[in-house]
Amino acid sequence: MSKLKVASEKSSVTNNSRIVGLLAQLEKVNAESADADATRYVTSKILHLVQSQEKTRREMTAKGSTGMEVLLTTLENMKDLQTALNILNILVELVSAGGGRRASFLVGKGGSQILLQLLTNASKESPPNEELMIQIHSVLAKIGPKDKKFGVKARINGALNITLNLVKQNLQNHRLVLPCLQLLRVYSANSVNSVSLGKNGVVELMFKIIGPFSKKNSSVMKVALDTLAALLKSKTNARRAVDRGYVQVLLTIYVDWHRHDSRHRNMLVRKGILQSLKSVTNIKLGRKAFIDANGMKILYNTSQECLAVRTLDPLVNTSSLIMRKCFPKNRLPLPTIKSSFHFQLPVIPVTGPVAQLYSLPPEVDDVVDESDDNDDIDIEAENETENEDDLDQNFKNDDIETDINKLKPQQEPGRTIEELKMYEHLFPELVDDFQGYDLISKEPKPFLFEGKVRGPIVVPTAGEEASGSSGSSRRGGAAKESASPRGEEGDRKPAATAGAKEDRKGSERALQQQLGDPSRTAPSAPGFNSDLVKALDRITLQNMPSETAPGLTAGMKKDYNLPLTVLSCAKVCPHVSSCGNSLFEGRAVQLGKLCCTGVGAEDDEDTESNSSVDQASAELPEGPTLHDAELYIEVVKSTKSVPQYSEVAYPDYFGHIPPPFKEPILERPYGVQRTKIAQDIERLIHQSDIIDRVVYDLDNPNYTIPEEGEILKFNSKFESGNLRKVIQIRKNEYDLILNSDINSNHYHQWFYFEVSGMRPGVAYRFNIINCEKSNSQFNYGMQPLMYSVQEALNARPSWIRMGTDICYYKNHFSRSSVAAGGQKGKSYYTITFTVNFPHKDDVCYFAYHYPYTYSTLQMHLQKLESAHNPQQIYFRKDVLCETLSGNTCPLLTITAMPESNYYEHICQFRNRPYIFLSARVHPGETNASWVMKGTLEYLMSNNPTAQSLRESYIFKIVPMLNPDGVINGNHRCSLSGEDLNRQWQSPNPDLHPTIYHAKGLLQYLAAVKRLPLVYCDYHGHSRKKNVFMYGCSIKETVWHTHENASSCDVVEDTGYRTLPKILSHIAPAFCMSSCSFVVEKSKESTARVVVWREIGVQRSYTMESTLCGCDQGKYKGLQIGTRELEEMGAKFCVGLLRLKRLTSPLEYNLPSSLLDFENDLIESSKVTSLACSVCFDHSPTTYVLEEDEPRFLEEVDYSAESNDELDNELTENVGDYEPSAQEEVLSDSEPPRYLP
Repeated sequence: MSKLKVASEKSSVTNNSRIVGLLAQLEKVNAESADADATRYVTSKILHLVQSQEKTRREMTAKGSTGMEVLLTTLENMKDLQTALNILNILVELVSAGGGRRASFLVGKGGSQILLQLLTNASKESPPNEELMIQIHSVLAKIGPKDKKFGVKARINGALNITLNLVKQNLQNHRLVLPCLQLLRVYSANSVNSVSLGKNGVVELMFKIIGPFSKKNSSVMKVALDTLAALLKSKTNARRAVDRGYVQVLLTIYVDWHRHDSRHRNMLVRKGILQSLKSVTNIKLGRKAFIDANGMKILYNTSQECLAVRTLDPLVNTSSLIMRKCFPKNRLPLPTIKSSFHFQLPVIPVTGPVAQLYSLPPEVDDVVDESDDNDDIDIEAENETENEDDLDQNFKNDDIETDINKLKPQQEPGRTIEELKMYEHLFPELVDDFQGYDLISKEPKPFLFEGKVRGPIVVPTAGEEASGSSGSSRRGGAAKESASPRGEEGDRKPAATAGAKEDRKGSERALQQQLGDPSRTAPSAPGFNSDLVKALDRITLQNMPSETAPGLTAGMKKDYNLPLTVLSCAKVCPHVSSCGNSLFEGRAVQLGKLCCTGVGAEDDEDTESNSSVDQASAELPEGPTLHDAELYIEVVKSTKSVPQYSEVAYPDYFGHIPPPFKEPILERPYGVQRTKIAQDIERLIHQSDIIDRVVYDLDNPNYTIPEEGEILKFNSKFESGNLRKVIQIRKNEYDLILNSDINSNHYHQWFYFEVSGMRPGVAYRFNIINCEKSNSQFNYGMQPLMYSVQEALNARPSWIRMGTDICYYKNHFSRSSVAAGGQKGKSYYTITFTVNFPHKDDVCYFAYHYPYTYSTLQMHLQKLESAHNPQQIYFRKDVLCETLSGNTCPLLTITAMPESNYYEHICQFRNRPYIFLSARVHPGETNASWVMKGTLEYLMSNNPTAQSLRESYIFKIVPMLNPDGVINGNHRCSLSGEDLNRQWQSPNPDLHPTIYHAKGLLQYLAAVKRLPLVYCDYHGHSRKKNVFMYGCSIKETVWHTHENASSCDVVEDTGYRTLPKILSHIAPAFCMSSCSFVVEKSKESTARVVVWREIGVQRSYTMESTLCGCDQGKYKGLQIGTRELEEMGAKFCVGLLRLKRLTSPLEYNLPSSLLDFENDLIESSKVTSLACSVCFDHSPTTYVLEEDEPRFLEEVDYSAESNDELDNELTENVGDYEPSAQEEVLSDSEPPRYLP
């Protein structure tokens, strides 16, 4: 064996030495005599070695090898025909076996230019040598795609007409025509070349080559079709083809091949015909010719026949693309695309989209636009950009700020000190001396926790009950709404709950005990190893232990006010009658009518329902719920909406408890999208099958709901509801149209509506047909949310992920250029999903994401305020301002009460750094409110880390920056019709009051030298998974522009990365690799950038939470729920405590065991030990937080921070094809990256 190995090694050495010697010999012949016989001999020997030895081919193209230069020099200088043929054959062998790398190597050595010159010289022979032409064209066809300037070189050398004439003169010589056609295809990739060839009759020539089905010369047919498809991408050539009737010809040829290719051996030919049709239908004339030639029916029928054969999927998909493109454009069936609701603004903007909207006549706001995408005039310039890499690079970096002077934070006061004094009363904590307060101690004591832990410690983790929390904004003049944290005021109950029954008082007391008992003080370190560890043993992150929480069933009856008689009613629901009449006084507020026909049929399942409640209770913590149905109704009465809603949605009344089961990301069925598209195309082909009946219409106040039993009934006339119109298409299929944001003509994404009158076992298809984004997580496993009232009456009040056959794709409804920012040819997109309802005549609700209304926020805040311990927690609820419609925007202040009113304690209290948080500036991002809810509940809880956090910081929180948008069901805007997160640079106090005053608070803090340590704005993201942050960094921005950052002399503290790093290690939903710290031009008016640049807060963030789910960590493969969102809010707080340890460890005089305590609480359900003597410096998490230089390895997605509507759409929309598993991974996740 060893002998054989040695022999082979000697042989390889010999061969390698031989090729080197032959090349050296060839180089010597070139330099000395240029003897034709000698070069012919040497090149033939080299050809033999190349054909027989892969090692020889590798050595010829290896780095540092001069073999290619020698061959090209010989080819350029030697006039001998056989030598030229030998070298061309060598080149063919090299590029054929080596793929793209060897072709690129040949281009890099100047091969393109030499071969094009050889082609020109050879064409001057009369007649030209056929073999030489075949070989030249073969090599050029292989290396041309690797040369970015090949089109220009070919045009300059006159090669286009040489190749074209060869084809014309040798149509029957298929051996010569084949490589010529391959090269024509490469030429046609250049638009100028394509037009030039078209003028010389190349389109007509291609139609001479292609023809009806024939078993002969299918390879030539295939290449000719590929060349034709490339040529027809030029609109000039496409028009020429239409004028000559070639669309009908292509359809006829396709049908012929479809009928005769019964064994599917010529699928590539059939696909080539479709590709040509796809190219020619890019223009309006082509689409019209396709429709006139009955192309829709032809492709529909042929594609349906291909469905049975999986290998023919490329034909089905391409046919689907063509049919969708050619489907006649329609306008949305609406009187206007402006919102159904109108709100008169106090001030009309002078410029911008709102000003344009007000100036437009009503009849021009939604004109059907059938123009080609971005095709105003067909100008194909001769001086096109040749270097596509440069073009792409410029496009990619165009939005990144490159001006260092603009990047550097420059604190700008904006308003004078006198103007900012209006905010003084919102900062009483800076001046209050706490005389007369009922504090924990009257005597000064060292800052240590004393006392013992009694009872369980409630931590808002992913095992907790979730009710709701949201964030938005308001207007008005910063007035105080609620009280200071004095004991008597802190104990005050909300008026709505004052007369509650005794059992509700009991639950209220339980809530107060959980959130903070006055008799309870923070635990000291020595108490950890006993009571604390026992308490921690009962806490997990995902599911609670299997012990039943006592009294949960009864508690649910109390909290949701559901009498047991409801479960056994026959036709009439007494719950509804009481709620609809006697319960509400003053302003009329009612719950929707509830048909209980289906409930009676389930009476036998009562026992089963109760057992399921017990089972669910095992998954829930023993903590209190913040939901109070009666209080919610009282809050709703004072909520002001533009449509003046008088109904309350059942999910908001009953509340939401997270289901006890996991909800995995949905696996997309193969071919679901094309199936749905085919059903849409059937509407055009079989129009007689379409019902087309309006069953819900906000624009028609006189509209009556159909009484037929088979028709679903819809409603959205409640807070945060959004559904404008419903059209029944088929018996069980409905088109749904969403309402625009008020004072806007677009932003359709958020939906929340009610459906009733369903039958079980029936598959209902819902199509939301006026979405605007070019892609959605609905294509990657996200499901809509459904809430069943029947389930809620059976003690399962939960939003659950529901729906099958879900996909998101471009439809045939045309977007007006007015609504599309001036862009022509844009279409709307469809979200489609199918639902099988479990109960007969149920009332169900569907939502884009877990709803969280403004009234829910106000209810939660009242419950938190009434239940907190005023001796331990400093809690204020003020009014930041009033919104445009007169709703109040709450401002919260949360910190720890000083231990006494002695100077040292008051001084420590006043000198705590500020943390400023905000949320829900975009109403459709309800997940931001659930994260905020988790933050608020954690801050108001009585566990030791929450207390130490309160003692470390003063929290200023605006939980809802856009209340009006939330109330009225907007997706992105306020009542001003503007994105409030683009108004931070110059907010208008009349149009953007909440932003104006929130910025004023930050400016006031800057003016009094109390700059916040952290600012974070909570958002939601519709197109990415996980939770992540956007921050601001000069260096990272410069690095991503591919500039030399070192030359800019930028010195920057990398502390902005610390908090995201912390969160990536303690929060399972958080993903560091998705974070970006780049400052984009389009984001210069966002809160994150303005607070960083103008206010001077280095740690200024946007925290984005996915609407879909996670693709990494503990929650990988799961859709996100309110548990996980609230947990994220709680862990954000824990991250702030760790940030405190790193930023000011010397000031932190609490026991290190308490500082490490939250790691055991949040990271693990098993508490092994809590040693009080553990040193801070040896914390196991410290290594993560080194302030090192980032490596900038990650590729950052700049496309959609918080789902910006200004994103550039992809040229080829993902919705246009069935994504493979690999493509789906690439679209939705990023490769793992490691922290520096």
